[in-house]
Amino acid sequence: MLIRITEGTEDWVDSGLAELFQRAGDVLLRKEGLGLGSEAAMTGVEVDLTFVDEDEIRELNREHRGKDSVTDVLSFPMFEEKGDVEFAAKHGMEEIILGDVVICLPVLKRQAAEYGHSEEREAAYLFVHSLLHLLGYDHEDAEGNKEMRAVEEEVMAELGLERS
Repeated sequence: MLIRITEGTEDWVDSGLAELFQRAGDVLLRKEGLGLGSEAAMTGVEVDLTFVDEDEIRELNREHRGKDSVTDVLSFPMFEEKGDVEFAAKHGMEEIILGDVVICLPVLKRQAAEYGHSEEREAAYLFVHSLLHLLGYDHEDAEGNKEMRAVEEEVMAELGLERS
C-alpha cells in the first residue's frame, strides 16, 4: 500500500507512526485479499492521508456530511459499494486509489487520553477504521457495525494493539 501524506502535514507524523500506518494498511489489505501478491494480482493500492486541526475537520464535516461538529476522522472513498474494490482488482486494475483519509490530530490525542491507551493505538485504530470505510464497510446498522468492528479488532490484534 502506498500512503501519500498530504504536503504540509507530513511533519505531524514521525517515522514510527508512518511505519505503523503502513503496517496497518498492509495487514488490512491482506485480510481483505487485496495485498500485494494476492489472488487479485494488484501492484498497488494508494491512500491519501491528511492531518488537520479541529477547525479544518469541522469545516470538512459540515461541508461533506452536513454536520457542524468536530470529529476524529473522515473518509472520502473513491468506490461506492463494498465489493467494488475487489471487482476492480479482479478485472485487471493494477493500481487502485482507495480515497482520502483525514485525521484530526488534536482529537486523536484527546481520545487516546480519554480511553486510556497510547496515541499510537488510537492513530492505528482511526486509520484502520477509515480504510474500512474506503473499502465499502459501514456501521450504520447493527449488522454492518458488527462486521466492521470484528475486522477492526482482528487487524488491531495482529498489530499487537488490542484494547486494554
